[in-house]
Formats: sequence, structure tokens, C-alpha cells
Amino acid sequence: MTTLTGRPPRPDQQPDAPPPGRPELHRPTQRVVEPPPQWRGSVLAPIAAGVATLCASTSLTGVVGGVGWLGYVTVAVVLVAATGLALRAIRTPTAVVGLAQLVVLLLLITGVFTSSGILGVIPGPAAFDEINGVLTAAFEQIRTGLPPVESTPPILCLVTIAIGLVAVLVDTLAVAASAPAATGLVLLCVYAVPASLADDMLPWWTFLLGAAAFAGLLAVDGNHRHRRWRNRDAPGLGNAPAAASAPVAVVAVALVLGLVAGTALTAVGTVGRLPGSGRSGAGAGSGGLGVNPFTSLRGMLDQGSTVDLFRVRGLGNDKRLLRAFTLDTYRPNRGWSLPDGPMPAGFPANQPLPAAPGDDGAGEARQIQIEPLNWVDVWMPVYGQLRGLQGVGQGWYYDPTSGAVFSERKQRIPAYVETASLAEPTKDQLESATARGADIPASYSQITGVDPRVVSLAQDLAAGATTDFDRASAIWRYFSAENGFTYDTETAAATDSDALADFLLNGKRGFCEQFASAMAVMLRVLNIPSRVAVGFTSGYADGDSRMITSQDAHAWVEVYFGDLGWVSFDPTPRSDGRGYVPPYLQSGTTSSGSSDSEEQDVPSVSTTRVAPTGAPETQGSAANPGGTQAAPAGSAPGWTGWIALVLVLIAVALTVGAFLAIRRLRGRTASWLPLAAAAAWLVAVVLTAWLVHWVLALVLLLVAVAGLAPAVLREIHRRRRLAAITSHQPGAADAAWAELMDECADRGIPIPASDTVRSAAQKVAVQHNLDDAGKNDLRTVVGAVERSWYSPSQSTGDDFAAAFEGLRRSLQRNAPMSWRGRLFPRSVFRRR
Repeated sequence: MTTLTGRPPRPDQQPDAPPPGRPELHRPTQRVVEPPPQWRGSVLAPIAAGVATLCASTSLTGVVGGVGWLGYVTVAVVLVAATGLALRAIRTPTAVVGLAQLVVLLLLITGVFTSSGILGVIPGPAAFDEINGVLTAAFEQIRTGLPPVESTPPILCLVTIAIGLVAVLVDTLAVAASAPAATGLVLLCVYAVPASLADDMLPWWTFLLGAAAFAGLLAVDGNHRHRRWRNRDAPGLGNAPAAASAPVAVVAVALVLGLVAGTALTAVGTVGRLPGSGRSGAGAGSGGLGVNPFTSLRGMLDQGSTVDLFRVRGLGNDKRLLRAFTLDTYRPNRGWSLPDGPMPAGFPANQPLPAAPGDDGAGEARQIQIEPLNWVDVWMPVYGQLRGLQGVGQGWYYDPTSGAVFSERKQRIPAYVETASLAEPTKDQLESATARGADIPASYSQITGVDPRVVSLAQDLAAGATTDFDRASAIWRYFSAENGFTYDTETAAATDSDALADFLLNGKRGFCEQFASAMAVMLRVLNIPSRVAVGFTSGYADGDSRMITSQDAHAWVEVYFGDLGWVSFDPTPRSDGRGYVPPYLQSGTTSSGSSDSEEQDVPSVSTTRVAPTGAPETQGSAANPGGTQAAPAGSAPGWTGWIALVLVLIAVALTVGAFLAIRRLRGRTASWLPLAAAAAWLVAVVLTAWLVHWVLALVLLLVAVAGLAPAVLREIHRRRRLAAITSHQPGAADAAWAELMDECADRGIPIPASDTVRSAAQKVAVQHNLDDAGKNDLRTVVGAVERSWYSPSQSTGDDFAAAFEGLRRSLQRNAPMSWRGRLFPRSVFRRR
């Protein structure tokens, strides 16, 4: 008996098959399986994928106003599904189907949202410029607006593109890849975006719709294909409906339990929480509409474009700092933050409030009207020493110790009126006061982990000072341009392991966060109670009011002086007219380089960072618009984007060429085109990712290499065997038989190694539905294999290579290999 891996039997053995020759392949009687209705094989899966995408898109109701956008999204999803359905009906390759769906989506965007398309729908250079302008306007509206944003044309364009891309991905995974479960991650990302932007929790019904649609998508898995799929039994299909309903039931139960448990236990949604007791994420306003409750000793603050945040009335010409919250905990090499643990209980802000430290209630009370414009946060900023609030609803609390007004969740704030004392102590009062009071928590004086060089610097600066005010003033005066300090939105390059010492002794360049952090640490080194306040500068005059914008975000220091309370010290040497120097620090030259009278009430909308003193003029500034600016660390050079665009065009051309060559030539002449197209797409994607960050490009490259390795290894084995067969090398028959067994394994129907040659050949012919030409070629191959095993010295014959090639073409015609079999061939993973 001759086996797949064995040699001819010994003479004393009885073979169980006739002698070699041209064996007649037995065709067993097959039971005719009636296929399901045609719509189940061609319509149900794309419909389920489209419905799942539409149901997931309903989550956008939390961030986009109205329902008109749903019509645009529906049109995009229908076009994507219809395109895929039409092209798959003629067995178009999956990559070409996805590319065609993207092209149809682009035509839709061009026809609806531009007016310069060729023939109205074909995009050209002018149309691409118009689309770029529309998307820029959409992102600006999102950044400056409050959710839900108005359904303007730019927003509609952005939503249509986003959901259209999701529809293409879901359709590819669910229909072409037959992996609907993998779409769950994509649909979850659709929910994640509005959940992270919306002020309130998303509607419950959108989760219900999404869960039901996803369960329905899983239910049609395995049933939306024909029982006889591509002229053979579809793998993985069972006869019992329970085989498909079991995973659906599990997923449905898991979704229900997750939603119920999440809602009951953690308030699933987008509600912000204050730090402590699991209430994380406070104060993290998004898009420049909030402020983060920490300061950083290193890093860059990108203010972006100017956004109006508050309109203030009642201050007149007074310039005061608007405090949002204060920080009392210093973490070495990281900066200042809120303390660990829950926030204090606080006093209801809509009721009479206790007196702030240092306010005896005898001074003049000012009423200040504050109108939040684009402010979404847990903090309600206030001026001076707070005495009362009007127009504040339930859920807001006041902590007199920290001076902050806060809520349990991030929200939009209606206009409110603050009653406050704006009285400031005189220099004489501060010199006679002590900063070492026992009526505040000890945490305001605690400090650890300070570099000895910083301690020595603070002590040297305060040497000779006789009062706490003189010591604080000496530290404050140190942060001046005369001592080499420069206000900048980017810190100097790190040259020391300790960030604080590096800033004070080496770099001396940074934003207000670095200056305030450093001064507060140095004051605590001298045992002077201090904290970092985060809020806004005085803004600019706008008629009878003052306008405070995102450019006014600021941090400064507050020092405690017993009966006088907390007193502000702003060490940042600003020269843009937005700073505030109180009277008790105005004698002589101030640290900001200008007196209060020299400041101008003009807004500064420029986002260009202030150049360091003595540094050459930065290219690309207003004075030199033709200059260039160095790319940030970790990003790709400027030419990368152009190369990526060229590669995309080349990849498109190669893809079209490969498709036409495969359809028409069907020869080895075009075998290099698919590989070249895949390589071009891979390099283009990696270069595009490099534009974001080199780490993302590296991750994508590693994933691509890992994903393509099995297919590349399989192709190497295949080409080596085909070369041996074509050149009639010794062992050509063994190479042909091994290749045939691997082809069967890759198609999901492996042949057991214990089968004889003829038994294996019968399975190949039956299970792959070979046509007559393929069966004849198979007989020739089987005969040559058996002759080579019985008589190794005999040649395979001149017709062997042609017969094997004809057998491979028959397999391709009657049992096409799925994309999964091509990318992840089972023959590579099975034991050889």
C-alpha cells in the first residue's frame, strides 16, 4: 500500500489498490442540497451590516443637534452596501470592492458638499481644496462649540465621511471576511467618540439599538451564505439553528448585563467626576473649554486658536485674576495637583456662604456678573474673596479652604453673579503679617523631594530678609528677564534629571505653569504656606465688559498671610499686557517688565510663542511669512506627505492593473502586480502614520509584517516547488503532491496523511468539485506520483508540469481560495 508520505510496499505485502496507471476516479452519489433563497445569500448580510452601522451612528445624537444628519448618513451607508453587493455578485476581489466603496463615498461627498467637482461628482484639485476647507470649518466648530453642535454643512460633511468609512469597514468585516464578531470593536469606537465629547449621558435607546443590531448581525453569520457556496459546502455551517443562536444569546445577555450593571454601579456615560473615591477625571475640559487640575514642570502648552470663554461685567477698569481652583500637593518631578482622596463636602453654593480666610466682611462688596460662553467644566471661576453667588443651581459647592466652587460633574454653566471682596492689603500690612498661621491645614506648608540645589537657591535669595513678605518678594523678583527667565509656551530642552532644578538653574524658559510651580516650591522650602492657583488673567476690555479667552489661561501663586488671608504673587514675566501686578508689588521694576499703567486693554489673538530674549527671529513668523518651522520631535519630515500621496496614486494604478491582468491575462505575466500593489499600499499607510508619530508607523509596520509573514512563507514554498516541477528536477512528483495537499489545507479541507494517493485524489476531486479537465489533469499527476514512488529513476514526463498547472487552475475555478486562506494559510501552521 502506497501512502502519502511512504514508499512502495514490499513484495510480500498486498496492495489495496490496482497497479499504477490512469486510475478512474470514483464519483460517489451526492445528495442534492437545495440552496436557500437567493436573497439570503446576497442581500441579508450587507443589510445586517448596514443596519448595525446606522444604529451605532444614532449615538451622535449626543453631540450633533437635530436629526437631519441621519439622512446623509443613511444615504452613505446604502451606497456603500449597494456597491459591495453589486461587485461581489460578479466575484470582484475584496480589495477592489473596498476601494470601489471608498470611491463611491468620495463621489457622494464631492457631489453634495462641493460645487467644483468635474461633472458635479468627480473630485478635482478645486474640489479637494473645497473639501479641505469644509472639514477645517467642521473641526473649528467642534473645537469652539458646545455639544450638541449645530448641523451645519461642515458638520454634515464630517459626519457623512466618518460614518461612511465605518460602513465600509463593517461591510468588509461582516460580508467579505465573514467575521461579523470583529465589527463589535469598530461599532464600539463609534460610541466612544460621542461618549467622550457629550456633556450628558448618551440616550439609553441608542445603546439598545446598537446592541440589537449587533446581535442581529451575529445571527445571520453562517446563515446568509449558500449551503453550496462557491460550488462547495460552506465551511462552518451547521444544520441546527441553535448553532447560530447560541453565540447570539451569549452576546445579547452580556450586553444587557453590561448596560444594567454599568448604569447602576458606575453611571455609564460622559459625566466627569472629581478625584478621589473613584471619581476620576475632574476638570479635564476638552478642546480648550476647561482646565486641567495640575501644573507641569516640563512640557508644552498649545493654546491653539482663541476661544471666548467668559464675558465679565462689574469690574470696570480693574484687572484681577479669575481663580478656577487651587492646587496644594507637590509631586517631585511631576508638578502640582489636587490632593489624593475625595474632595471636601463643601457648602451649597446657592446658600449663604462662610467667610473666606482673611475676609472679615467689613470691606466693600462688589457684584460681578460672569457669563460663561464656551466653558464646560466642574469648576466655577470666581474673583477675590467670595461672599455669595446668585443664579447657581443645585449641585454646586464652595470650599472656603481651597477657595474653589465645584460640582460633581462637568457641565455647562449658566450666567451667575458673584458677590466678592476685591480689597487688597498694602505693603505695610503684609510686612507686619506672618505667613506661619495655625488656622490652615498643614498640607499647605509640606514639601518633600526638593533637590538640594533648589533649597540652597531659595535660602540664598531670602538671606537678609526679615519678614515673610520680604522673603516672598525676593523669590518673586528672581523670576525676571534680568535673571535670564523668559516666558514661552515651550520649556527648554531637558539637561538635568530633576525638572525643577533644570528649570531654575539651566533652562529658565517656560509657561506660567513652570513659574508658578517653581515659586511655590521655593516658598515652602522657606516654610511659607503657599499654593498654586489655576484660572485666567484679566482678559481685554470689550465695551463695558471684559472678555476672557482661552489665551488668558494662567497659573500663579497664592501665599497665606494670617489675618490677611491668601495673597496673589504672579512670577510669570509676561510682556503681552495680560498680566496683573498688584499695588503691593509695584514699587520699582516689576517682574513682568512693565507696570500696571503700561498694560494695554487689547486682545492678543496670536498663538505664536514668545521668542527667548536674545534669540534670533524665528522663521515663519509674521515678519517672515516665507520661513519654515522645524517639525516637532517624533514626527516625519515635510516631504513624507507628498511621498505618501504619490504612493497612494501608484498603489491605485497597480491595483487596477492587477485586477485587469487577473481578469484578462490569467497568466504569470501579471503575478507581480498584486504584490507590488500590496507593497505600495503598505508603504503609503506607514508613511501616513509617520506623519502622526513614528511610534504609530512602527507599530503598523510590525503588525503588517506579522500579518503577512504566513502568506509570504507560503508563497516561498509554493514558488520553490513550482520551480522544481517546471524544471523536472528529481523529486518533482513529491513537490507536486506536497503542494496539492497544502492547496487543500489552505482551502479548509485538509487530506489526512494516512490516505493513499488514490483515496486522497478522490477526496480532492469530490470535495473541490473539479471539472472534467481538472480530473484528467489530476489523473496525470497521480499516475506520475505513483510511478515516481514505485520507480524513482523514471522521469515525470513532459506533460507532468502542464497537467499540474491545469490542476491548479481547476482548483482556482471551482474552489476559489478565501482571503483568509491566502493571508493565513493553514498549511504553514500545520505540522509538516
